[in-house]
Amino acid sequence: MLSSTLLDDLAYVTKDQAETSVLFELISARYEHRSILITANQPFGEWNKIFPDPAMTLAAVDRLVHHSTIFELNVESYRQRSALSKKRGRGRPPSKATPKTIESSDK
Repeated sequence: MLSSTLLDDLAYVTKDQAETSVLFELISARYEHRSILITANQPFGEWNKIFPDPAMTLAAVDRLVHHSTIFELNVESYRQRSALSKKRGRGRPPSKATPKTIESSDK
């Protein structure tokens, strides 16, 4: 058995019943035996919108949070920040700038 498992972007797309069952079995098999790391863009309280079976979702979350360390990051998307920065041209002078116009804009 693997010593740790990583599930990335788990709550990104809605899951069907079969996917939820497989996920629950994986979580149950690893519960109190091996590590499981999960990244998700939704907090646990929103997982009922992603997984169709509320009872199974509750049981899976219960196993995940028991003995766990949770890092909740409420930060702006770094991809969005990078795209906006490029769009604005932050950190770059205008394309037709001269040294004189750059100096005068700093004052």
